[in-house]
Amino acid sequence: MSVPISKKKAAFFDVDGTLLKSTIVHYYIWMRSARDPFLLKQLRLVGFLPKVVYYLILDNVSRSRFNLVFYRNYRGKNATEIKALSIEMFETYLRPKIFAEAVSQIQQHKQQGTTVVLVTGSLDFIVKPIADYFNVDAVLAPQLQEKEGVFTGELTTPPLIAQEKATAVREFADQHEISLEESYAYGDSRSDLPMLECVGNPVVVNPGKALREKALNAGWEMHEWL
Repeated sequence: MSVPISKKKAAFFDVDGTLLKSTIVHYYIWMRSARDPFLLKQLRLVGFLPKVVYYLILDNVSRSRFNLVFYRNYRGKNATEIKALSIEMFETYLRPKIFAEAVSQIQQHKQQGTTVVLVTGSLDFIVKPIADYFNVDAVLAPQLQEKEGVFTGELTTPPLIAQEKATAVREFADQHEISLEESYAYGDSRSDLPMLECVGNPVVVNPGKALREKALNAGWEMHEWL
């Protein structure tokens, strides 16, 4: 009689809005104006505001489409410089925005021997310092294409949003012999819903109205992290 192999469990965390308070728009604006004097920084921000309205509308229609369009702002940017800026951005801008409860929750999972994975639609070089800070086991994040050291503004894969997140989680679980039924997923928005639904222990963090209602109806664990 064969004995079934005991699979490991994992905790899959969304990043923006779940581990820290920021968005892909905030990341871009910070890096775009990081080296500017104060007045020019304010002028750039004012000039970018009309685009924000368009992006908000597009995000409501399709977050996947929004990501594809928004990441074209990186077209023509020097890849080495932007990646270096992302490290500076973490230390000066993002680190203070990390939720203390997120740190405790990840530490608890790691102490229990749970594999910790970040699953995010944010770009890989932006997430890397965050992943290093939390000392996670793996990161599932999109990448920008590079040509001769410059970003083309196009992703190498589809945006890691909604169903694509769930697909990435399932593939990771298959590759690493992880039981999704025993695993956890943490998310804050409706785009995290497919990922939350594919594990046995979904956890909702700082949810919007639609996700809050879903969590309440389904009896999911819910947290407000500050």
